[in-house]
Amino acid sequence: MTKKRTVLISGAGSESGIGFAAARKFTELNYQVFITGASTRIVDRAKEISATAFVADLTDTNQVSILIENVIQTFGELDVLVNNAGMTSVDSPMDESESKSVFDVDYEKWQFEIMRNLDTAFLLTKAALPLLRKSGTGRIINVSSVTGPVMAMKGDAAYAAAKAGLVGLTRSLALDEAKFAITANAVSPGWISTGSQTKDESAQGKRTPLGRSGTAEEVATTICWLADAQNGYLTGQNIVVDGGNSIAEERL
Repeated sequence: MTKKRTVLISGAGSESGIGFAAARKFTELNYQVFITGASTRIVDRAKEISATAFVADLTDTNQVSILIENVIQTFGELDVLVNNAGMTSVDSPMDESESKSVFDVDYEKWQFEIMRNLDTAFLLTKAALPLLRKSGTGRIINVSSVTGPVMAMKGDAAYAAAKAGLVGLTRSLALDEAKFAITANAVSPGWISTGSQTKDESAQGKRTPLGRSGTAEEVATTICWLADAQNGYLTGQNIVVDGGNSIAEERL
C-alpha cells in the first residue's frame, strides 16, 4: 500500500483563496493535509475538507515552532511545504497607505510588508526543513507573484521587493537542499479571481491574452504538480501562472 504524503499549507484561511484551493486539491489527491492561518477561520476551512488546522502567527518564531510540533504530533512526518501566507490577512488587512513608492513608504510599513510576505516563508521553511530532509522526496513550493520577480506596479515597492526576495529564497533553497533530494520552486500568479481581487484587478485580467483572470484552482493545480513525488528533477524555478500577461508587449 502506497504511503500517504503529508502537506503543510500556510495562508489557507480564505475560502476563495489559493491556499485553500490547494488544500482542497491535495485532499482530493489523497494527501494528509495540515493547514495554518492567522485567524480561527482556518478551523472552518479544515472542517470543510477533513484536514487538520492550527492557528498561528507565522511572524512569531515561538508559534512557528509550536506549529511544527503539532505537525509532528499529528502525522509524524512532512513531505510538502507550501508557503502561501502573505499579501493580506484578516488580522492585518492591507490598506492603500501600505502600497507606496520607495520615496513615500515609511520604514515601519516597509518592514511589515517584508515580514508578512518574506519572513513568514523563511521562518516556516527553516522550522520544517528537518522533517522535509527525512522525506526523501521533500518539496517546497513558495507562492510568489508576478509583481516583483517578473513585472512591477507603480507605488508597490515593498510588496514587489518581498515577492522578488521569495524567488531568491527559493533558488537558494534549491541549491542548499538538493543533497537531501528536496526540490524548491516558486509559483508566481498574475491576475487571479479571489475574494480579495479588486474591480480594477478584474478589469486588468480581461486584458490578458486569455481574456480573463485565472482561478485559484488553476494556481493550485500547478502547486500540486510541483509537489508530486515523481516530479523530482525540476527545482529552482519560478513558474508564472498569468494567462500570458507577462509575455504580451501590447494591451488591447
